[in-house]
Amino acid sequence: MKKNILIIFFFVLSFGAFGQENLAEVISSLKDKPNLDLTEMDKAFAAFKRDSAAMRQLSEVSGFELGRIFGLNSLGVLARNTSNYKESIRLHQMALKAAEELKHAESIVSSLNMLGVSYRRLDEVRLALDYHKQALSISDKIKHKSESILRSTAVSLNSIGNIYLVLKQYELAEQQFTKSMEIEKKLENKLGLAINYQNIGIIKEAQNKLDAALQNYKTSLEYNLQIKSELGKIICENSIGQILIKQNKPEEGLRRILPTIALAEKLGDKYYITMAKVNSGWALSILKDYPNAEKYLQSGLEMAIANSFNSSTSEAYTHLAYLYESKGEYPKALENLKKKQEFSEKILNEENLRYTAELIVKYDNEKKESQIALLEKENELVKYRLFENQRIMIFAGVLLALLAGLLFIWYRQYQLKSEKKVLMLEQQMMRSQMNPHFLFNSLNSIKLYIINNEKENAVYYLNKFSKLIRAILSNSREKEISLKEELEMMELYVNIESIRFTEKIHYDVIIDESIDTERIKIPSMILQPFIENAIWHGLSNKVGDKNLKIYITNRVKGQISFEIVDNGIGRQKAQEIKENKVSKQNSIGLKLTKERLENFAKNINKEIVMDFEDMVDNNQQPLGTKAIIILPIK
Repeated sequence: MKKNILIIFFFVLSFGAFGQENLAEVISSLKDKPNLDLTEMDKAFAAFKRDSAAMRQLSEVSGFELGRIFGLNSLGVLARNTSNYKESIRLHQMALKAAEELKHAESIVSSLNMLGVSYRRLDEVRLALDYHKQALSISDKIKHKSESILRSTAVSLNSIGNIYLVLKQYELAEQQFTKSMEIEKKLENKLGLAINYQNIGIIKEAQNKLDAALQNYKTSLEYNLQIKSELGKIICENSIGQILIKQNKPEEGLRRILPTIALAEKLGDKYYITMAKVNSGWALSILKDYPNAEKYLQSGLEMAIANSFNSSTSEAYTHLAYLYESKGEYPKALENLKKKQEFSEKILNEENLRYTAELIVKYDNEKKESQIALLEKENELVKYRLFENQRIMIFAGVLLALLAGLLFIWYRQYQLKSEKKVLMLEQQMMRSQMNPHFLFNSLNSIKLYIINNEKENAVYYLNKFSKLIRAILSNSREKEISLKEELEMMELYVNIESIRFTEKIHYDVIIDESIDTERIKIPSMILQPFIENAIWHGLSNKVGDKNLKIYITNRVKGQISFEIVDNGIGRQKAQEIKENKVSKQNSIGLKLTKERLENFAKNINKEIVMDFEDMVDNNQQPLGTKAIIILPIK
């Protein structure tokens, strides 16, 4: 017996020494290698990544900073997988500090993403989003992207999608997952594809598209089985089980979910142990096995609270409320519903919603400022070209006939000044499109919904607001857009302006059947100043029903007519109110619009009409204002 123990002990020591020797060999082969990237390191250390002793040894190696950073991040992942999130964050922060001192972009991006994932597990939405946005920003600035940077970009996009998913921004979430999946397909990364299919399945499940969700979960499971990922199998089986429960197949769902508890316990991942227990309790409560259902739900709840899993805590309270309601224990059911609400608000609170809204607007405004800077550079280039052409033309005038030279110079100057004028107009319109007061008032209105706990209204108008901003920035790059796109933008604009009035604005567009809105091209945002004028000078001071209508007709062949009609207080009364105000601000929107329309018509040798009519009744009392614009069709 003693002999056998000694043999086993010797074997263990030999195996440990052999493992350390192998690790030392790998470190030695990589330590002085030039242009070493994280993908190469990941492959080299693949056999040691789950060995905490080996990774601790790697993190303490002197003279091999990339190895130290890799070891710290690997230890952070191991800590996260055992739900030790504080230790995980500490290790990733150490790795980030070392990467920043080394100025190694790949390691900085990887460390930022790892921190984002750990904070997301703790439902710290704001911090998670910050770290992933930083990682994505650094990746975008790298011209020649390595495989490691592409993988990190995919991780950033996927994690940002998960954050939007928590905040129920499903459209934004799916956009991020789709972008991430495109990168993973190029890299042929089956793990990344499995994760993205799983996440898209979650979106479809949230939208109650259960068949589509089930298909995505099964595709994710296939990829996880191919790469032999036990964790992926646990996640997919639970997701498939949830769908089966929702499809009134709780027995089938339970058969999928129950075995994953043991698998999760084997891995030591408390997050997925909690998820499997809560889901098992849910299925058992539907099957009316109340004692076992309560046992699993209470066990999952205790683990969720102990590890600050707010989402799982909320779900556990939801299913416990259903269980007690089914048993007729209504006070307990109500108590659990209240607790569920408390934890739901920790995830989707006013601060997170406001922060996400600010972040979206900030990101879009940064893009807009970049476009303005680009236009200014083009303007400088035109000035430079003007100066150079003047010199060239003067020189040519000396060599050629004086009269021909002078005529040519005059022609070039006129052409360049026109070009410069168009650029200046576009810059001025770009700046005036996004009125700071409009942005501020819109966000304030959305904030009021949040404060009044009208979350659905807040999310609804926040989505409309972000769509309008994106549409404006997208269309501002085009000199002309289709009439259909212009009308869609105007509808979003009126909807957002309308939320600040007690009486809703009744908005309607009447179009002649002969008009093809997709084929007709007009300058972008050309109707907005007229609509803004009608709302703030005509309708804002009116008591009662507020009506705004746009009539679009073909009056004459080759021309299109717009009539913007409001039932406001009329121009005379609006002018009196304006004169009585202490602060008088003169809008340049209509003036700029007229100049843009004249340039548009000039290019096709046609004239435009822009006029206003005061509408009155038989007693000469104002009935509103009609703005008339007649444009040549392009």
